[in-house]
Amino acid sequence: MKTNAVRVLDTCQIAYRLLAYAVDPNNLEAENIAAKLGLPPAQVFKTLVATGDRTGVCLAVIPADTQLDLKALARLSGDRKIDTVPLKQVQPLTGYIRGGVTALACKKQYPVFVDERIHQFDQIAVSAGKRGLMIQLAPSDYLETVKANVGAIAREKTAAL
Repeated sequence: MKTNAVRVLDTCQIAYRLLAYAVDPNNLEAENIAAKLGLPPAQVFKTLVATGDRTGVCLAVIPADTQLDLKALARLSGDRKIDTVPLKQVQPLTGYIRGGVTALACKKQYPVFVDERIHQFDQIAVSAGKRGLMIQLAPSDYLETVKANVGAIAREKTAAL
């Protein structure tokens, strides 16, 4: 299956492997996808869309088993305040639907911020731009392709109140 994200990697001559999984529209959580792929959740990275008061729209890429630290993302991006965008704005901004958002071949080239935990692995998995398909590749190739800024932007998940 050739998605725009896959085409970008082909154009850049980057080695990758496609990983398919059965989509459960009632559970698009990245941890669920990691389990279906047989990968540790920390090795599967999800892409969130945020907007800052200075930077505007940006993408935050964090491990599946973590949550975004908005204050840390604001510091890394140079914003005073940053927040995730409402779900209804994700597709118009990125061209992707929830569960298929990727920094590869996004509708526009937004700044990309990736959590530093990406360096813990030889291979990571990110969305291929479509539900049911992930791309496994070297972190260095991913970071270079999306022109990412790396920093501590994720924290352990806290229990919901």
